[in-house]
Amino acid sequence: MSEEHSVGSVIADMAAVLQPALGDDAVAEARELLALLHDMPRHWPTLSRDQELDAAQCDAARRAAAKRASGAPLQYAAGRAAFRHLTLDVDERVLIPRPETEQLVEIVLDLTRHERGGVAVDVGTGSGAIALALANEGRFARVIGTDVSLDALAVARANAERFAGRWCAALELRHGSLLGPVPEKGLRAIVSNPPYIAFEEAAALPTSVRDWEPAVALFSGQDGMAATVRLVRDAAASLAPSGVLALEVDIRRAATVAELAASHGSYVDVRVLLDLTGRERFVVARRREE
Repeated sequence: MSEEHSVGSVIADMAAVLQPALGDDAVAEARELLALLHDMPRHWPTLSRDQELDAAQCDAARRAAAKRASGAPLQYAAGRAAFRHLTLDVDERVLIPRPETEQLVEIVLDLTRHERGGVAVDVGTGSGAIALALANEGRFARVIGTDVSLDALAVARANAERFAGRWCAALELRHGSLLGPVPEKGLRAIVSNPPYIAFEEAAALPTSVRDWEPAVALFSGQDGMAATVRLVRDAAASLAPSGVLALEVDIRRAATVAELAASHGSYVDVRVLLDLTGRERFVVARRREE
């Protein structure tokens, strides 16, 4: 007979593992971690304390608690992250999708809602979060996600396969740096959360970011601006007239990115937009009409 335990007892076991590392937050973390493992709302463990879990589910919960206790971010411990209407598989090969990037998707959807069709490109797709959300919620005919990391593309492809048949747009993933794998012109939107942290800023990052998330997705040369500078330059040649460029940027460099786009000569309607905490987090622009 397979071993079974109630949700309540599994939470207690997980909290005992987490307590030395997390102290008074151990029980709350155990509940959140178990909910994420089961793709359920945060309140589910509290309301379902008597529900029985099978041996495999109990083992997965214990492994996740041990990984979290070792310092892994919650999402890596669970192997999952919520992003808009999706729950994505994530691990140390990709960045953890964040609320700011969910807002970036919302900005793009708003800027492109009046037309249907065309191609959107997610540069540096990582887990596939932006590309999958645009394919699911947008009004594009096709969405392309690119990444220089084959490891990241493996995660993105696994996520795409999990949701196959659900998309409103055709979805394609390509290997290469920035827009290099996208020879197509006349793109309707180019979207990116590129690496934008300077190498010398690594020491100031939280250990949960610096020690766990992939450096290739975090750091960029030229004081964190190298990838962004290339994107602004290369997107001008790839976008259709009135096509949208939307970037997530370092809050300390948003004005610099906006000035770069405005001075390029190919863009109009260059704007810096705020995130939900009031920080300058996004730069958007449209390709100038010919």
